[in-house]
Amino acid sequence: NCHRELFYDRLEEYDLFIYTEDDIRVTPTTVAAYLYETKRVQELVGSESEASNFNVGIVRYELNFPPDVIINDKTRHATENTTRVYWEHLGSPIKLSSAPALEKQYMTMHNHHQGMFLATRGHLKAWRDKKGCNFDVARDRPGSKQQHSEGTQRVWMSSLMMYGGRHCGIQQVLPIDNFGQLTVLHLPNKNYRRVGKKGRLGGYDKKDAKDVEFADGTEVFEGPDPSLMTAMQLHIEIRRHFQLQPDSVYTGVKMVNEVDYDGNFFRGKDRHEKLVEKRMKEYQDYVARGGIMVESDMEDPLPTSKY
Repeated sequence: NCHRELFYDRLEEYDLFIYTEDDIRVTPTTVAAYLYETKRVQELVGSESEASNFNVGIVRYELNFPPDVIINDKTRHATENTTRVYWEHLGSPIKLSSAPALEKQYMTMHNHHQGMFLATRGHLKAWRDKKGCNFDVARDRPGSKQQHSEGTQRVWMSSLMMYGGRHCGIQQVLPIDNFGQLTVLHLPNKNYRRVGKKGRLGGYDKKDAKDVEFADGTEVFEGPDPSLMTAMQLHIEIRRHFQLQPDSVYTGVKMVNEVDYDGNFFRGKDRHEKLVEKRMKEYQDYVARGGIMVESDMEDPLPTSKY
């Protein structure tokens, strides 16, 4: 939830604000399309205050590669029908906008979870002041620790708080003639494989639905050649050769430990807690240095934990 505080602290410094999960590809095209359609919505409804009741949305997609095929030169034929799939939207996914001024040009999704949102300064001001919304107040999703009523916290932050009728009640709108530019790739490309499985989208009412298969850590795969340089390795090599000057005040990524170790927690709690403490200490040292990596950071960027 830290992004909400940052947005409002710097409300007058920026025109556009973006919250996104860290596994979504947001391109300049996405941003440009959002700004264009936001202006178009305002022109159609007639005023900025009325337009703040709508927000141009996003739809995530994945690519439906065959789940049991290793892609190489011998299996090209197996992927010839691979295409985008919108795994969160099944059956009858769309409906027209309920606003008369927008119903011919815009639609909304029945499932409006999108994993991210964009908002202008005007949006954020209006949602802060909108009765029952209080968009500037970061808060946990409704419900108790044992049973939340609004999905996961990230679903609540990215979509349900904004679009939920019991909360801010903003209407998601997507342009019918420019839909493709507001679709974004979900980079893990794995959720489409869960569709139709027991307890997942498309599998809730199937008596013969298969269970989702999770890895147990014993699987053996033929990986890429270890001599391949990773993005992290190249970044570190650049930093070794070209030292940055420290900032007087660090203004980069803000990390906050909000893990609830007293509540329901997954297995490996002790190991996880020690690793988080170690990483938070390294981060705090990094901030104190003005955002400069030292040699120990470069030697141990993402180690396998020994805890």
